[in-house]
Amino acid sequence: MSHTITVRDKDIVVECEAGETVLDAMERAGFAIPYSCRKGVCASCEGGLCGGEAQVRGQGHLTGPQEGVKLCQARPLTDIEIAPARIRKVDPVERKVLPGKVRKIQRLAEDVAAIHLRFPIGNRAPFRAGQYLRVMLPDGDSRNYSMANPPQKNDALELHIRHVPGGKFSESILARLAPNDVLEVELPYGEFTLTEAVIPALLVATGTGFAPIRSIIENQVRSGAARPLHLYWGGNGSDDIYMRAAMEALAERHVWFTFTPVVSGADAGWQGRRGFVHEAVLEDYPDMAGLEVYACGAPVMIEAARRDFCAKAGLDPDLFFSDAFVPSGDAEAVPA
Repeated sequence: MSHTITVRDKDIVVECEAGETVLDAMERAGFAIPYSCRKGVCASCEGGLCGGEAQVRGQGHLTGPQEGVKLCQARPLTDIEIAPARIRKVDPVERKVLPGKVRKIQRLAEDVAAIHLRFPIGNRAPFRAGQYLRVMLPDGDSRNYSMANPPQKNDALELHIRHVPGGKFSESILARLAPNDVLEVELPYGEFTLTEAVIPALLVATGTGFAPIRSIIENQVRSGAARPLHLYWGGNGSDDIYMRAAMEALAERHVWFTFTPVVSGADAGWQGRRGFVHEAVLEDYPDMAGLEVYACGAPVMIEAARRDFCAKAGLDPDLFFSDAFVPSGDAEAVPA
């Protein structure tokens, strides 16, 4: 039996098929709401269940009103009313599943590799800068990785993958991956993309959370735009900021781009900024009125940045956008 999804304070009513999630139903109808992992772990999709009942993976049977409901995992049991953090009209999502042949594997740091994939001749997969894909695993599971290349190069892909001890992909598959091997990928996913605003944007990354932000920056270079962007990239040591030289060179060439690397751990040779990356941002921008923020990487950084930027620097919560990098297996969802 299908049910209707009504969006509070909006003239939006969507039909949801039996067993379909709120997120899937909204996408099918041409509406975008925030999400990241799609597996109920990262909390990016959380919104309000204003009325009705839904079964939510990891949260159980919920009856509205409820806050903090994971809309990517919510399956309506009755007609429901929701209050997502944001919603906008978009073209219905068209995803492709394509084989990507490994062109080369590049070691960016001791525990980070760049995988360069090429699609078969004549095949392209359009995406927006900042989005991600799913690598389909042989057992039916999947792993999410952001595209690090600009969308103008959509006949190929660049993925930045960190080795995770015990990681299903990074240990069992990546360790054996070689040129000419093929990975099946599905794309695009995600809403972590720059808005059309022209106000300055702060880009905050930790670790391989730099990948989608690099796509955003390179897209601006190729499109000839000049929106002011300031990238803060944090790592435990200087090796974690694995494309520092490239970003420094980019900052020298473009007046609209500023780059600040930040190291939080012990690194005797580091001469730059130290401390937590979001605190470095606060030091430089104590007043964030009129700014947008895009944060990507560790969930603990994202939550600290969201809290402190809004409470201490006056950032409009609606202008904070994030993509939390969390384990993306199909295990039962747990709180991030």
